[in-house]
Amino acid sequence: MSNMPLVSVVIPCYNHERYVQECIQSVIDQTYQNIELIIIDDGSRDHSVEKINQLIEKCKNRFVRFEFRYRENKGLSKTLNEAIDWCRGKYFCAIASDDKMLPYKTELQVQFLETHTDVVAVFGGINQIDDDSQVVRTIYPKSHYYVFDEIARFEHTLPAPTQMLRLDALRKIGKYHPEIRLEDWYSYLKLTQDGSTIAVIGDIICDYRRHEKNTSKNMNLMMEKIDIIKLVTKDYDKYLGDIYLSISSDAAAFDKKKSFGYLVQSVLKEPKIIFRKRFPIVLIKNILPYGFMKENR
Repeated sequence: MSNMPLVSVVIPCYNHERYVQECIQSVIDQTYQNIELIIIDDGSRDHSVEKINQLIEKCKNRFVRFEFRYRENKGLSKTLNEAIDWCRGKYFCAIASDDKMLPYKTELQVQFLETHTDVVAVFGGINQIDDDSQVVRTIYPKSHYYVFDEIARFEHTLPAPTQMLRLDALRKIGKYHPEIRLEDWYSYLKLTQDGSTIAVIGDIICDYRRHEKNTSKNMNLMMEKIDIIKLVTKDYDKYLGDIYLSISSDAAAFDKKKSFGYLVQSVLKEPKIIFRKRFPIVLIKNILPYGFMKENR
């Protein structure tokens, strides 16, 4: 394995006793061999730790390095940063403990990054699965290279469980911001701020578990998008219309009044936004009843 770059995989776990073994097993089953794995339980109150302990020996035998830690809750960003300090790999993958990698994920992404040295991260397509691990639908992304502007305007599709990042680039931007809850979007912005690109390949490489807890109804969390763009760039004003549109899209599933308000703000801020491909979709989401939205999300 000396000519195979080391890949660091991180599983942050919080109250996923039902799914965490499936997640771990999916990493064990990777066709790519040179992997180190760290699992950090972030203060779970269920039986997640017991479920993880049942696979400890299997993990020790499979991975070139392995670590399992459990401690009090610190939040996702601090948990990821703790894991990064442990990692020694060239590439970094974090996956939520209720999601699963498909067997060839790591192999495909390492091959891609080894031959595309100007790309800072690579993502792929997903199967959306339900609580019983049944595929609800498959999302095939178009192969694309995203730049900062597209990410800032939410004109991107980057499913979090499919990520593979260059670890040195992640460390260069200061890892994850410990006080930001939308740590993924923040990191994508920082990674592309210097002109680097983030790629998406067309392959389906992960199962993403879509359940009710995935859909946040926290307006404060959605509003954090505004704080993040102001933190990242002095030119934040030109992105605010698209961010208002994104907030409207998120809020449409549970608060039509606030959602429509942000839709109006997006147009007032950037009148040409009505010509964006996403605008009619968000408008329809504001019109459709809640029940229809829940059934067809």
